[in-house]
Amino acid sequence: MNFIKLIISSSLLIVSLALNAQKMTLHDFTVESITGEKIELSQFKGKKLLVVNTASKCGLTPQYETLEEVYKEYGGDEFVIIGFPANNFGGQEPGSNEEIETFCSTNYGVSFPMMGKISVKGNDMHEVYQWLTQKAKNGVEDTDVAWNFQKYLIDENGKYVAMVAPQESPACETILNFIK
Repeated sequence: MNFIKLIISSSLLIVSLALNAQKMTLHDFTVESITGEKIELSQFKGKKLLVVNTASKCGLTPQYETLEEVYKEYGGDEFVIIGFPANNFGGQEPGSNEEIETFCSTNYGVSFPMMGKISVKGNDMHEVYQWLTQKAKNGVEDTDVAWNFQKYLIDENGKYVAMVAPQESPACETILNFIK
């Protein structure tokens, strides 16, 4: 009888953990903008989001141009792109937040929200990326951040939808269909 209670108790714990993971959303986090302001991601409730880790000295850096084009066409009341600069891959984002902001605006006219530089993998992974990459936290899937410009799609309720590989264009069919 105790064995059955243990099994039932364990099963309930697993279900509870899964439900809690699904209850947590991207809207539960507060981050720092590239200019040092606290940004509550709950301000994006009701909008679809594309979250992307960026770098200024990467072969994929020209994706900033396409990201900005997508943002200009679709961004606003229903869709937002949020960039998170990260220096996790080959030292390709060595600059300060101020240098990154200048680079993005001067070279690509970036107008979508850019956050302060964070870590997107490893022991110092930012909590937003822990949520994005761990099924136990996002309730959908485990992913590894493979490189700069990996994209995550988040629905209007702050729930994880999917990951899009770094090499995929920000204007790929998967992303455009998600936005529309």
